[in-house]
Amino acid sequence: MTSVTPCASSSSEMNDFLQAHPDTQYVDLLISDMNGVVRGKRIERASLHKVYEKGINLPASLFALDINGSTVESTGLGLDIGDADRICFPIPGTLSDEPWQKRPTAQLLMTMHELDGQPFFADPREVLRQVVSKFDDLGLTICAAFELEFYLIDQDNLNGRPQPPRSPISGKRPQSTQVYLIDDLDEYADCLQDMLEAAKEQGLPADAIVKESAPAQFEVNLHHVADPLKACDYAILLKRLIKNVAYDHEMDTTFMAKPYPGQAGNGLHVHISLLDKKTGKNIFASDDPLQSDTLRHAIGGVLETMPASMAFLCPNINSYRRFGAQFYVPNAPSWGLDNRTVAVRVPTDSSENVRLEHRVAGADANPYLMLAAILAGVHHGLTNKVEPEAPIEGNSYEQLEQSLPNNLRDALRALDDSEVLNQYISPDYIDIFVACKESELAEFEVSISDLEYNWYLHTV
Repeated sequence: MTSVTPCASSSSEMNDFLQAHPDTQYVDLLISDMNGVVRGKRIERASLHKVYEKGINLPASLFALDINGSTVESTGLGLDIGDADRICFPIPGTLSDEPWQKRPTAQLLMTMHELDGQPFFADPREVLRQVVSKFDDLGLTICAAFELEFYLIDQDNLNGRPQPPRSPISGKRPQSTQVYLIDDLDEYADCLQDMLEAAKEQGLPADAIVKESAPAQFEVNLHHVADPLKACDYAILLKRLIKNVAYDHEMDTTFMAKPYPGQAGNGLHVHISLLDKKTGKNIFASDDPLQSDTLRHAIGGVLETMPASMAFLCPNINSYRRFGAQFYVPNAPSWGLDNRTVAVRVPTDSSENVRLEHRVAGADANPYLMLAAILAGVHHGLTNKVEPEAPIEGNSYEQLEQSLPNNLRDALRALDDSEVLNQYISPDYIDIFVACKESELAEFEVSISDLEYNWYLHTV
């Protein structure tokens, strides 16, 4: 897979877009940081041609930011290099309108490069590209699709905690779970429909919204695409769209992994299949998936590397509060056919569409890093013919004990120590990621929670 160089960004799409959108005044230049948070610059329309010709400068420390947007100096990307700039170029095919803006504004997704034009190693999109390139040697194309869960929440918190928004129709706050309930979709129909229409306008292949298993929780499904980088681009842009459209409807959203105690968390499932480059056929396709060597080996690699991947799948302290049998979040490496209690589900509704559904990651994961870790496992399994344990039938929670890391510190240690993942993802990048997350852990652990005051202030 060839690298994306500055000259790959043709200005023809810019000219076509501006001609079709003569009222556009501004363009948001977007780039996703380590946490999947979108950052960047807003420029005037007249400056867009310079972006396509010369790119824009942003500091390399953008990829050394913690969740609060502060540079973690132990990464070596901040003051140690003079907080120096790198250059960012457009990602072809991502220039689109922002339908929620009052002033006509467009957006353009960017990726960071070294000053000589080579991709910058610490850009999560480049981390994924490096893993994807290994499948070229196998003659395979990766097909991927994300399912993204989120909560609508009120713009006013209740004692600092989130609460469901009042229904625009009934004026009531939802209280029940009511998974797949159409009536709950009706309660927020205008907002949810605007999300789908805005996605269509931006060229994002979001085709359905379903009610999930908690008050005002929903899931958006993206169509599969035979380009894993583009699949992640879509997921990043869809999150931004959902937040902005909801805000226009006087609501907020959260992709926090576990915003409510006692309710389901937000997951980020991904479906993966592999296509033979010569024939275009799905190599997992089979009338009997259990007899497919390639499918079993891919699953075997994913399960073997899953403990070391957890820091990418569940990258925040809150991520680990999401796990629990009652919420269909697997806590052990496992797989099965049409089984939603396992970590890797194999849907078998069609022999031609046999695929992996990875069900562990939270919606707070960075899609690029999450998919990089999963695909590293797939490639490892295929090339080493890793055989998984037998598939689980029935309730996996009753058959398997928790064995995946259940906190961020253990997950970071497993990632740092993984010989396999260090072969697929640059050890220099893993060092940066671990440094940022350890910095967040250190800050979290010196804070004193309300619960500690309630328990100890007057009792010990």
